[in-house]
Amino acid sequence: MGTRTGRFERADRLLDSKDFDRVSRQGQRTAGGEFVILTAPGACLGRSRVGISASRKVGNAVVRNRIKRRVRDWFRHRRVSLANNVDLVIIARKKAGRLVESGAIAKALDDTLARAERQGKKTT
Repeated sequence: MGTRTGRFERADRLLDSKDFDRVSRQGQRTAGGEFVILTAPGACLGRSRVGISASRKVGNAVVRNRIKRRVRDWFRHRRVSLANNVDLVIIARKKAGRLVESGAIAKALDDTLARAERQGKKTT
């Protein structure tokens, strides 16, 4: 994958519920105010993948979709610094619905991911 920050492709996503379940069972959980990040060794060699969950508690469909778009964009730019072969599940909390700017979402995700790295979880 290299330094590519291009498209967010289908192969970059966790799509099956079995993948979400695997990351939930095997992964390490790190919680922040706006997001919860679960990290687990990836099942797809040489590629980091992300799955995003935003319940109706976060906001209406417009708010949830905006958050998911911005999380995908954050992942697209951040994946070059992530360890290859790591799967992330990002769960948006209610507070995430109040974040308007994409920079605020990226900062919240970076802070939560940094907390995971400090706890010794393999993400970089």
